[in-house]
Amino acid sequence: MVRTDRLGDVILTLPVLSVLRDHLPHARLTMLLRHYTGDVAVGNPDVDDILWYDDARGPVPFLRMLRTLRHGRFDAVIIVRPRFRIALLMACARIPLRVGTGYRFYSLLFTHRVLEHRRYAEKHEAEYNVGLLRPLGVPLDAGPLRFPIRLESWEREAMEARLETLGRAKDRRRVVIHPGSGGSAREWPGGHFAELGRRLQAQGEIQVLVTGTDGERARVEEVVRGAGPPAVDLAGACTVRELAAVISGAALFVSNSTGPLHLAAALGVPVLAFYPSIAPMSARRWGPYTPRAEVLEAPNVPGCPACSGGAPQECHCMESITVDRAFEAAQRLLEPREHPTERPVTHV
Repeated sequence: MVRTDRLGDVILTLPVLSVLRDHLPHARLTMLLRHYTGDVAVGNPDVDDILWYDDARGPVPFLRMLRTLRHGRFDAVIIVRPRFRIALLMACARIPLRVGTGYRFYSLLFTHRVLEHRRYAEKHEAEYNVGLLRPLGVPLDAGPLRFPIRLESWEREAMEARLETLGRAKDRRRVVIHPGSGGSAREWPGGHFAELGRRLQAQGEIQVLVTGTDGERARVEEVVRGAGPPAVDLAGACTVRELAAVISGAALFVSNSTGPLHLAAALGVPVLAFYPSIAPMSARRWGPYTPRAEVLEAPNVPGCPACSGGAPQECHCMESITVDRAFEAAQRLLEPREHPTERPVTHV
C-alpha cells in the first residue's frame, strides 16, 4: 500500500488495510510512507511492515528504493496516491499486480486501472480508497470502515504530565482548537476561532488548547490571545503521536479540513469542522468520517477573492460561517447525548 502524501490522506487510507486484513487474514501487509506520517501507522494491527519513502535528505534515491522493493518480493501493490516516480518504481520492481488510477499519462504502468474522478466528490475519500480493492476481488460491503490508531497508555500519561507543566487545568474539560490547515484547505478566520474559544472558556468548565505546526505559530498565538486565559499554546510542540495523545483526552476537537481533524475522528473524539462548498474540498469528500461530528459548510459568496483565484486565507465564504453558529454546534457536541448514525452537514 503506497501513500506518500499528508497526514489526513494516510489516515483515510487505513481502512483499506483493515478490509484487506479481513479478506486475506494471512497476507503480509506493508505500507510505503513518509516519516512525517508514518507514526500514525505504528501499532496498527493491520500493518505488518512499514517501508520509508524518504530520509533526512528527501525521497530515497530511485535505485536504492528499487532494491528495497525487489527484496520485498511483493505480489501486489495498491497505489493510492498516483505519482509518476512511484508508478515507475513499482513497474521496475516487477510487482505482478499494480492497481492505480486510470486517468494519468503513466496509468499504462498499472496492470489494473480504476476509473473514478475524485474531484466530483460523489463519495468520501476513504470510500474512494477502499474502492481501489475491487480489481483484487475483495468484497467491499463488510460493514463500517475502521480507522485503527493505537496509543499506548504510557504515551497518554507522558503527554498529560507534560501538559500540566504547560498550564493544563485538571478541573476543566479540554477543547482542542486547530486553526490552521497547512495550506491544504480553505480556513475559517483566526479571529473566529479566538472568539469561539473565548466563549467556551467563559462558561468556566472548559480550557482551550490550541495546536498547530511551528509554521502556524502566528495563527496559534492569535487564537490563544483572543481566547484569553487559561488557553494553552501548543504550536510546534507535538509530534504526530503526541498530538494524538493530546486529542484523545479532549471533549471536543475544532478545526478546518486538515489531517488532525481525521486523527480526532479516528480516535472517537467529537469534531466540529468548517468546510467550503467547493466540490473537491467539500465535506462530502473530506469530512470527518464519524457520527460524532457537526460540519458547518460555507455557501459560495459572490466575488470571494479566494474562490476567484486569490489567496485561500482570504476566503469570504468561510468568513460567512458565524461564531454564533459554531458556538451552538459546539454546545450540542459537548452535551451528553445519543450520537447520530450519520455525518451531518449544516449549510450556513
